[in-house]
Amino acid sequence: MLRLNKLTVLALAILVTAPALQGAEKTKKVAAKDITLNVPTSWKQSPASNNLRTAQFAIPKAEGDKDDAELVVYFFGGAGGGVNANLERWSGQFQPGGKKQKIYKGESKQGEYYLLDITGVYNKPIGPPINRQTNPTPGYQMLAVVLMVKDKGNYFLKLTGPQKTVASAAQALRIAIDADATKEAELKPEK
Repeated sequence: MLRLNKLTVLALAILVTAPALQGAEKTKKVAAKDITLNVPTSWKQSPASNNLRTAQFAIPKAEGDKDDAELVVYFFGGAGGGVNANLERWSGQFQPGGKKQKIYKGESKQGEYYLLDITGVYNKPIGPPINRQTNPTPGYQMLAVVLMVKDKGNYFLKLTGPQKTVASAAQALRIAIDADATKEAELKPEK
């Protein structure tokens, strides 16, 4: 019979978990009005580029992608429309041909949320929003969240960029809002 002492068991546990720990990225807590985001340290926060934004981050591009992705957090003081209106508006930012999308519902420590996962040709804004000019950009993905914070209102998070980069940031986005993808329910479109 093989006998292992506590030190040997601890050393084995470290050897087994070390590869997983090496891949885990360090995070930092960032306040965005009434919510706290737990984001990877590689996500570079910059000052909000306009007064509609509560926070914004650049997500470093994945290998093979040309551009970084961007996460923007919006809060309109309890306004900003309901869940369906925002999901439809975000979906409309992609061209209909070849667009693929799924909608998920979940619960985070900060509140209930809806998440739109959409890929296809993104109508990427050019210049100030008031100009309403876009550049059709293929191979893009958006993860857009309506986070309903009790007694505060809805927060809107929009992670947009090249598909590979956004897909690689999907788990980190969920961690940022204290969500768990394994507990999400996919919502089927209404017919």
